[in-house]
Amino acid sequence: MTTRTATRLAIALTVLYVAIETVGLALQFVAGTPEDEALGFPGEVVGGLIFLAWSVIGALIASRRRQNAVGWVLSGIALTWAAEGLMFGYATYTITSHPGSLGGGAFAAITYNNSSLLAVLLFVLLFLLFPDGHALSNRWRAIAWIAVGATGIAFVGNYVVEGPIDRFGIQNPFGILPQMAALGWAVFGLLFGTVIASVVALIVRLRGARGDERQQLRWFVYAAALLPVAFAFFFFGPNRTTDLIGSVLLAIAIIGIPVAAAIAIFKYRLYDIDIVIEKTVVVGVLVAFATVVYLAVVVGVGTLVGSQGGRPSVLLAVVATALVAIAFQPGRQWAQRLANRVVYGERADPYDVLSDFSERLAGAFALQDLLPRMARMLSEGTGAARADVWLRIGDRLRPAGSWPPDARPLQPIVSSGGNLPKIDGVDLAVPVRHQGELLGAVTVSKKPGEQPTPIEGQLVSDLASQAGLVLSNMRLIEDLRASRQRLVAAQDEERRKLERNLHDGAQQQLVALAVKQRLAEGLIDRDPARAHNVLAEAQADTADALDTLRDLARGIYPPVLADQGLAAALEARGRRAAIPVDVHADGIGRYGQEIEAAVYFCSLEALQNVTKYAKASRAAVDLSVAPGRLTFVVSDDGAGFDPSSVPRGMGLQGMADRIEALGGELHVRSRSGEGTTVTGWIPIQAFAPDGTAR
Repeated sequence: MTTRTATRLAIALTVLYVAIETVGLALQFVAGTPEDEALGFPGEVVGGLIFLAWSVIGALIASRRRQNAVGWVLSGIALTWAAEGLMFGYATYTITSHPGSLGGGAFAAITYNNSSLLAVLLFVLLFLLFPDGHALSNRWRAIAWIAVGATGIAFVGNYVVEGPIDRFGIQNPFGILPQMAALGWAVFGLLFGTVIASVVALIVRLRGARGDERQQLRWFVYAAALLPVAFAFFFFGPNRTTDLIGSVLLAIAIIGIPVAAAIAIFKYRLYDIDIVIEKTVVVGVLVAFATVVYLAVVVGVGTLVGSQGGRPSVLLAVVATALVAIAFQPGRQWAQRLANRVVYGERADPYDVLSDFSERLAGAFALQDLLPRMARMLSEGTGAARADVWLRIGDRLRPAGSWPPDARPLQPIVSSGGNLPKIDGVDLAVPVRHQGELLGAVTVSKKPGEQPTPIEGQLVSDLASQAGLVLSNMRLIEDLRASRQRLVAAQDEERRKLERNLHDGAQQQLVALAVKQRLAEGLIDRDPARAHNVLAEAQADTADALDTLRDLARGIYPPVLADQGLAAALEARGRRAAIPVDVHADGIGRYGQEIEAAVYFCSLEALQNVTKYAKASRAAVDLSVAPGRLTFVVSDDGAGFDPSSVPRGMGLQGMADRIEALGGELHVRSRSGEGTTVTGWIPIQAFAPDGTAR
């Protein structure tokens, strides 16, 4: 059954209830009320209104949860009441008030008595299935089959057993079997036992429930528990006093059960029918408004003017229609606000939240303002105590927007593998993705004792799907800002390093050379031989200073890299390393200066990390070319580490920045005790042989 079919069927059942109940009340009004009927016709009207609520609530649930039997059972109980009233009115009319005027009175009387049996069966099913439409286990499901069997026996027996028909004083014309009182009481006791068992099932379900489900069940169990107590007073009481007590308790139970179901639906959103209820309230208010205006103008004013001899009905109808048309839009807005307040309380309408966020997303709002606004919308739309928007920067999730503003600051969380990590202290966490990539998350923390409802979860998911582009732009901005900071820091560090190298190396050598030159100048006239030796030393110091300057220049861009390429340059550096380094180059040619420099310096940085931290005995550098990319792999046999728990240092981050600037990627794979492998690749089809972009 499709949702549309279920909705139409649920509405049809409510319309059918209204039709049957109306005909039944009309028959009872015409036939008159028997003397033993305590509340009389007004009581029947009140009962009809009460079970109309049963029918409406059942239709709402059935239309939204067609596979949940609870909605259909509620509608069935209401129809049973209507059918009982119809049969009672018909039997009273044909047997008591107008004997012999219509046929089938005896059949109607028996059916009236059987309607109570059907109602009891449906109550048993309701208690066994509430709230999810499933019995607790096969053992409890057996209670339902016992109730069906007992009801079937009693139902058929009322038609075929000889004797008087209760309440109507006539003999059963269909009786073919003698009365068996013992069997009748046994069947009745069995049916009554299933009622008690179904209430016990509710209590057992309540004891095992937690969170919202416990709140949903609590009020319903209180109301349902009154039903077997009322039956006990009503059927087993020795006098009219106990009968009266049973009737009162039964009335309270009949009223309390739909009220409890309504509390579960409205307050705890048991069946997620907020939208249906909201629209129903809006339509109901508008219909009531139009009716009141029309009656006030046409009937009220028409009666006043008509008493003066005029006939203003057509004119007044036009005036009333015009007033309704003029006031319709303001009335609809007021009704919408009222419906939102009834359904969502102090929260915002979830779909208003989505609409508002879309408008802000399309408007001229700073991206930095959108995330705190988004957190506020989440909090207001879900009634949460706290809402947060997280942004993924690198391998960490960082809080980028929170509501309320004075909420306790949250610490960044490590995120690896593109999956959303567990976030402590939140009731609902939804990842935000764009083109399959994890960009961040939105989290909601409800008040103590509350849990997110399905519609609130859907709201958070819908908002997260809309926020993908926002977080993507935010992350680009944050990456750019962080990259600029790293570039500035790297430039400063390289400048200080170059300054230290010049100061500690070539500068000291040049200072010493200047001192020796002055000394030689002073010795030329006094001690020419010694002056000659000093000048020879100065020549040697000059050569050392030149070697030092050449080494510094090679660190900026090695001549061997420019002359002979990547493989030769890395082999030369490997021979000077503290541990053995194997360099493998398969099919490596010459590439642009920018590409070769990036691979060279990234490989050197990786080898320096091996020397400093890895405690390795060997290292290897593998260079290879695949279609469209140049790949380098630096591996070692050292101690390894856990990349998810150790943040990237300046060296690794600088390598990633250098590679990503050329459109490539850098990956670090390591595990404790198994060494480390640094892999990077750069696209080469987009660069000319001289390294310039095509």
